[in-house]
Amino acid sequence: MKIGIDARMYGDSVTGIGNYTKNLIDELLKIDFKNEYTIFLLPQNYDKFQTNSKNVKKVKIDIPWYSWSEQIKLPIALIKEKIDLMHFPHFNVPILYPKKFVVTIHDITPKFFPGHKVKQNPLRRIGYWLVFKLGITRAQKVISVSNHTKQHLIKHFNIKEQKIEVVYQGLNKNLQNQSFYGIIDKLSDKFDIHKPFIFYVGVWREHKNLPNLVKAYKVLLEKFKQDISLVIGGKPDPEYPETLNLIKELNLEQKIFMPGFISEDKLTFFYNQAEVFVLPSFNEGFGLVAIESISLGTPVVASKTTSLPEVLKGGALYFDPHSPQDIAEKINQVLSSKELSKQLVNKAKQVIKKYNWEITAKQTLKIYEEVN
Repeated sequence: MKIGIDARMYGDSVTGIGNYTKNLIDELLKIDFKNEYTIFLLPQNYDKFQTNSKNVKKVKIDIPWYSWSEQIKLPIALIKEKIDLMHFPHFNVPILYPKKFVVTIHDITPKFFPGHKVKQNPLRRIGYWLVFKLGITRAQKVISVSNHTKQHLIKHFNIKEQKIEVVYQGLNKNLQNQSFYGIIDKLSDKFDIHKPFIFYVGVWREHKNLPNLVKAYKVLLEKFKQDISLVIGGKPDPEYPETLNLIKELNLEQKIFMPGFISEDKLTFFYNQAEVFVLPSFNEGFGLVAIESISLGTPVVASKTTSLPEVLKGGALYFDPHSPQDIAEKINQVLSSKELSKQLVNKAKQVIKKYNWEITAKQTLKIYEEVN
């Protein structure tokens, strides 16, 4: 079988989707020597993708995601390669592509939080839902990264349950293998972080609920008298200025550190050195960053209204993401009790043992073979 993978979002610069695509491809090529793989990459990632596997061909395509050319030019490029089965690791399937494919759906966040661009542009909104609906309807199989997302697909899109396969993501082994000793002081100086800190990393969009995290941090300082910094990793999004505006309004510029995009080799430091990792999302498909944090020994405090209780089970302390007071109280509980912190990490480490990219790849390969 000739399997194609749309890897235009390949790499950690595209956060969750990019890491999913990269790790899945890496593991598939380690376990599958029978099928042929064609990997479609943007020019900037073409040279970054390196492999010794002989059953792999990489194809450079200068077709941006979420573009009109994605819908028109991409199907032509895929057909040209005579793919037997195509895997789209995100919802943005070219609706004119006529051959067999599977699609991975991470979440349906835009249904609840469509974003400013979609809200302001009716044509974009129609196009988004047309692509999403046709993609999951025409796919031979839909891969969901959690039961939470699966139930959303069934409820909101009337997709038959037997068409959806839940395949959990894996834990990035590179994080454990990186040595951060000797660079802690250097990074602390670079980012001016010398106090103990609370950590968040991810995109700065509406569904990530960062304004309530900032409000909760203010409560921690004033009500609970915690002497601690807050580090918000990820590149601020100019489309969502609410968080930055709130930081200024609450006079927290000297307390909250924003290092911007954090590359994978620096992420180990932040995960490991944080007192607690906080994930306040209103909607989360899987929450891989929480698992990565736990794997490096940092306890997690997270939202209770999304996939996180399913994924982390008893390995995190949960709060109401709509309540800054509750967020602050749960963070304070972990900061005030080393015993609770240790218990959460120990429980979580047992839970996350099952999140392995090799298992993810084997389950995904099984789906490929069943579809073919």
